Amino acid sequence: MTETLALLDRLIAFPTVSAASNLDLITFVRAFLAERGFAVTLIPDATGLKAGLYAELGPSGAGVLLSAHTDVVPVTGQDWTRDPFRLTRDGDRLYGRGTTDMKGFIASVLALADRAAHAPLRAPFKIVLSYDEEIGCTGLRDMLGVLTPLIGQPRACIVGEPTEMQVAIGHKGKAALRAICTGQSGHSALAPQFVNALHLATDFVLALRALQDDLAWRGAQDAAYAVPYSTVHAGMMTGGTALNIVPNAATVDLEYRYLPADAETLAARIADAAQGVAAPYRAMFAGAQIAITEVNHYPGLAVAEDADVVTLLKRLSGNNGVAKVPFGTEAGYFAQLGIPTAVCGPGSMAGQGHQPDEYITLEALQECDRMMDRLLEDLTAHQA
Repeated sequence: MTETLALLDRLIAFPTVSAASNLDLITFVRAFLAERGFAVTLIPDATGLKAGLYAELGPSGAGVLLSAHTDVVPVTGQDWTRDPFRLTRDGDRLYGRGTTDMKGFIASVLALADRAAHAPLRAPFKIVLSYDEEIGCTGLRDMLGVLTPLIGQPRACIVGEPTEMQVAIGHKGKAALRAICTGQSGHSALAPQFVNALHLATDFVLALRALQDDLAWRGAQDAAYAVPYSTVHAGMMTGGTALNIVPNAATVDLEYRYLPADAETLAARIADAAQGVAAPYRAMFAGAQIAITEVNHYPGLAVAEDADVVTLLKRLSGNNGVAKVPFGTEAGYFAQLGIPTAVCGPGSMAGQGHQPDEYITLEALQECDRMMDRLLEDLTAHQA
């Protein structure tokens, strides 16, 4: 635990909020791994202000891949009682932004890297660190062009999001959409003579609520999720410039999180709802419309409970339980590459993730370190 705690202290000190650069952290990790014999490839973003990396140690072959994101959510507006970017200990708890989500896992991975550098590996140990996961898994998506040929086909990928060390075999996919509602400008004294774009927007939100009700009552169901059906959520609505002007434009930002059964149909149902709302308004104004564009999308994860990667992770984690998590991860991208992938990491997303005074317990980190010890035994014994 000494090495893991020392590394976590260093990692928390890097304020890698998604809106800021993560280069200081990546530079530190790159040097740490290179000094231990890893072949490290830096993968910068288009701006040059952020980067991910891929690192590999050991012989050629399939091996095992560990994956994590380096960015953290903001602390602004939260009521912290301690410095969020300085690791502090109180009893069994270690406080700091990212301790649970997910620098605790990264610290354990790097501590394993230090041990692996002195071990007779018979299969390669592979690491991916990404950026901008917290804003929709966009960093890993942008890294894939460089990353895919480097990774090869590991026999397992472990994404270390906080699952309380349970093996997570599924999460919903997510798409973020923007609906642009077009109406007519006019004087508010004559408001009934014009198509108000905010009326289009509010009617569209009502249509989304009706769609949500239909999904809840008649849609696909998976009881392993806390919310067992696909969801549609309108999160922001804007429009209008002055009270005495009928607004000619309004915007609704929405998302849907989908079960596999709804993956091919839900976007079309939302588009149909938009057309159904706009059509009656065209009798007054032919240009009335609701145009929908996709802002972001990441895939879900669905792994069979008897898959080899699940069996492996149960053995490594020492935890026979499986779960499906309500939050998204980068795991779906690796699964789409044909890599057997599951999610398992220390800490509780519901209990600590994204909250003020975020913490992880020593016991949780110890569990993760024990998983890493078992993985090292596997990499020194397994020929792949």
